Amino acid sequence: MTQGAGQGPARWQPTDMGGGFVTPRPTLTSVPTPPQPHVGHAARPGGNYPPDEDGYTPTVRDLPVIGSGAAGVAEPTPTLVDTAAPSASEADPLGPLYVVGDVHGYLDELRAALREAGLVDAEDRWAAGNTRLWFLGDFTDRGPDGVGVIDLVMRLSAEAAAAGGYCKALLGNHELLILGARRFGDTPVDSGAGTASFQAAWLLNGGQRSDMERLEEHHLQWMSRLDAMTLADDHLLLHSDTSAYLEYGETIGAVNDAITDALERRDADETWDLFRKFTKRFAFRDEEVGPQVARELLDAYGGRRIVHGHSPIPYLLGDVPPVEDDAEGDKEPQITGPHVYADGLAVAMDGGVTMAGKLLVSRLPLGN
Repeated sequence: MTQGAGQGPARWQPTDMGGGFVTPRPTLTSVPTPPQPHVGHAARPGGNYPPDEDGYTPTVRDLPVIGSGAAGVAEPTPTLVDTAAPSASEADPLGPLYVVGDVHGYLDELRAALREAGLVDAEDRWAAGNTRLWFLGDFTDRGPDGVGVIDLVMRLSAEAAAAGGYCKALLGNHELLILGARRFGDTPVDSGAGTASFQAAWLLNGGQRSDMERLEEHHLQWMSRLDAMTLADDHLLLHSDTSAYLEYGETIGAVNDAITDALERRDADETWDLFRKFTKRFAFRDEEVGPQVARELLDAYGGRRIVHGHSPIPYLLGDVPPVEDDAEGDKEPQITGPHVYADGLAVAMDGGVTMAGKLLVSRLPLGN
């Protein structure tokens, strides 16, 4: 529906009765929902390029939404890390370790990827015994069914625990974004680039009204209590490729406690500051500085490799075609597995499902 002149987007009104969407009077923080790019069109490098480690600007979209199933996308070739989960051996009583990159509401793609990896059966029930599975965050926004993704992950967590394994998740910046939009609506926050609000930033960065309408209190509680980082089999698992974690504590436990406590305080500006910091990206990409930053995090929190989501691999590789090339239908990002970089100290897991890439479900350690 086209909005009238001077009219802001319908906004979520948080209330004790559950809230709903209302059309606000024009305000400085009412921002029209931007047009979505056509399927098959990626942002131009150097144009609508995602922000770097210097910060986040809430007046532009963080990344484009390309959609799934775009015409001309070649079927990726399976790689070593895309193979099905093996049975646990006596030497590995905990079972194999798997990680999942950013899902962003693409429920069907997630179900297919989990089945291909042998982690769920044809009815999407846990089928991997004592396998350990970590989701790296960003369950909602951009794709069609973020709440469906959350429901699936929550159910698999219970089923995996009953089978002797586990399915756990980390907090992503889009969990912070949708939590802020639900809790604070269009309350003004100091963005560092003028007045902004969670509501405007959420809509600008792929917020789906259907997700907001279906969010229930147990979804909110689950997201607000997710850890921000963890160590598994000598892998430091994070959502964002940023050094901002170092600002919240000297140990993994301290970081997780500090972020959980901040969310429990329900302060709009404090939550925005979290969101802003964990939307930063590309801390490990520079060939000279990147390995040093990665080593700083590993020295602080342990592990031999960082495994993260957040920044799509095509952007890390600079492999985003211009619109005129992309329109030919045969130059979409061809991602078949995780990207190892920063002198082998970092592994990127966001295959770019929102830009016709691959939703990655991979076993650790990698074969290289």
